[in-house]
Amino acid sequence: MASANPRQLSAASNRMQLKKERRMFSTSDDSAMTKQVQATHAPDGREIDVKPLIQIVDEILIQIIARSVEGHEHVKHEQDTLETSAALAEFDMLDALAFIINKISCELSCKCSGGGDAHASTMVLLNYLSSYPWHAKVVLTLAAFAVIFGEFWLVAQSSVSNTLAKSVALLKQLPDIVENSVSLRPQFDALNKLVKAALDVTMCIVEFKDLPSEYISEDAPPMSVASAHIPIATYWVIRSIVACASQIASLIGMRNEAISSASEAWELSSLAHKVTSIYEHLKNQLALCYQSIDEKKHIEAFLYLVHLFETVHVDNMKILRALIYAKDDIPPLIDGTTKLRVSLEVLRRKHVLLLISDLDLSLEEIMILDNLYKDARSRGETHYEMVWIPVVDKATWNEVNKQKFEYLQSTMPWHSVRDPFIIEPSVIKYIKEVWNYTKRAILVALDPQGRLSSQNALHMIWIWGNLAFPFTSEKEESLWKQEIWSLELLVDGIDPALLDWMTEGKIICLYGGEDLEWIETFTKTAMNVARTSNFELEMVYVGKSNAKERMQRMITTFNNKKFSYFFPNVTSIWFFWARLESMLYSKLQHGRTVENDKIMSEVMTVLSFDGSDRGWAIFCRGPSEMARAKGDTALTSLRDFDKWKHRIEQDGWVPALNDYIKEIQQPHHCNRLILPGSTGGIPQKVVCAECGRQMEKYFMYRCCVE
Repeated sequence: MASANPRQLSAASNRMQLKKERRMFSTSDDSAMTKQVQATHAPDGREIDVKPLIQIVDEILIQIIARSVEGHEHVKHEQDTLETSAALAEFDMLDALAFIINKISCELSCKCSGGGDAHASTMVLLNYLSSYPWHAKVVLTLAAFAVIFGEFWLVAQSSVSNTLAKSVALLKQLPDIVENSVSLRPQFDALNKLVKAALDVTMCIVEFKDLPSEYISEDAPPMSVASAHIPIATYWVIRSIVACASQIASLIGMRNEAISSASEAWELSSLAHKVTSIYEHLKNQLALCYQSIDEKKHIEAFLYLVHLFETVHVDNMKILRALIYAKDDIPPLIDGTTKLRVSLEVLRRKHVLLLISDLDLSLEEIMILDNLYKDARSRGETHYEMVWIPVVDKATWNEVNKQKFEYLQSTMPWHSVRDPFIIEPSVIKYIKEVWNYTKRAILVALDPQGRLSSQNALHMIWIWGNLAFPFTSEKEESLWKQEIWSLELLVDGIDPALLDWMTEGKIICLYGGEDLEWIETFTKTAMNVARTSNFELEMVYVGKSNAKERMQRMITTFNNKKFSYFFPNVTSIWFFWARLESMLYSKLQHGRTVENDKIMSEVMTVLSFDGSDRGWAIFCRGPSEMARAKGDTALTSLRDFDKWKHRIEQDGWVPALNDYIKEIQQPHHCNRLILPGSTGGIPQKVVCAECGRQMEKYFMYRCCVE
């Protein structure tokens, strides 16, 4: 009987091995295998810097060989050579590792050349590497394979032009890579795919090793979950390298034979699928680890901020660097006037107002702040600087938001951060949790030493403008002591004409709402009464809060219908109501209640008027005479003028009206007070403006200002 051809024996062996592999892929028990793999693990505590090795392995397997197979011509630049040489020179342990790398190379070459048991070969290698940590096992095995594949590729490719390489290729009977490029391509594609997958898993395992132990514990998830999978991941990386080495060994002696790659390609593709799924799992766990690390770093940075604000500083730079940008590489601010980048030094030892908002900061707010900011400078009162800090969500950031940010930034004369994402998550956490920022803009005031002057000076600056400087609680208390409930406090400088009318002794009627029928009837009735009583009356429409588009339409209607004088733009209407809300929350911050504070009681009354569906009116004369009523009551009072006109001579026009309003107020009524929940503290107790009874509390959610 003729003896069997060695090539036939090898093919038969490969077919048997393929059947084993198919059974293995369908019935493998990673849990049982993990125990077997862990039994080989006996690290001796040695530390190995594997990064230079990985760099060399990646250079050989991916940058040169894989790119050549894919048809990319690899050009080794001189700088690349110098960098690789530098890495080798710094890798002091290379001499010590050369022996184990060579030993693994020999094992791979010998065991894989005969189509032996891949699992047994893998376990042999794991036993060779028992004293090394998991990350070193996979890197050393990949390095050994890089030697084998590198030598094979170098000889095979150089045999065309190099006599020595050609002679070696003849002795090894290596296939002609150029002549057999079509038939060999499926094998090399599958080989490179598996090598890349194995290298990806290896990089993951190395990354796990490099995670900072001070921020993540190996005994707690997600690190403990990842650690449990690393042994089996190591096994499959080494198993993949064994398969790749077998593939290279199978090419030796096949120079002039037809090459069949179906079985080999299936094995490599199956392994690549397995290893890729391991990589995806490890990558997800790695992401969870980084998330856990980031959370702990953010908490640490948050606590550092808390500590900073509890510490006395020479100036404000340490605080500002912690809040805005701690590095010195790029100027973090944009000067609103010059639009140039500037450093934090422009804020050193100055009072700083941090305008904190999202990208929905209204143009009305910007316009009012712009006027105040420029007014302070025109008077030479450059006591403070302002910086806009936008609070944005990185997950929803897109081109539209980017353009919105840039537009808002372009409208501001003060400083702003050049990029919203230079603000650290820990700072955003501090802003939300300590400074109670939710949705509405806040204006945090810091003194020249970085100490907190006001958690939200926006209320003060809306009420008193730059007179509120330096925006401390003491200054706010002092300003309130100088105020009484009056028309001057109510409208301040929104429209100078009103204060002129007050000085001239005219009766001024502020009214609001958006019921056009009531507005037309009320204004005609009021003007008729004024003529009848021979009093000068000026009527001013102040609109309704949180209804910009509707107020713009109302302004158009007033222009056409000529009902009365009115605030000429949406900004003035917005500011009127913003000041009233600011007065309320300023009082709340100082612990005032409607029972013990006249101004707070009156402010809540006007705000409750605005919450009604109908109109309302306030009649004023001089600094202190005021009468107020909801729409129906105000209209009825004017229609009943004959019933109270006899009191005017003795009491005055406004006091007489006020007395009559009190007489006719209905005992049954329903008032609503709508307070923006994101502006400040919501009062626990609110009493009715008409009867003094405590009002019930409800929650209302609004989608938009309309």
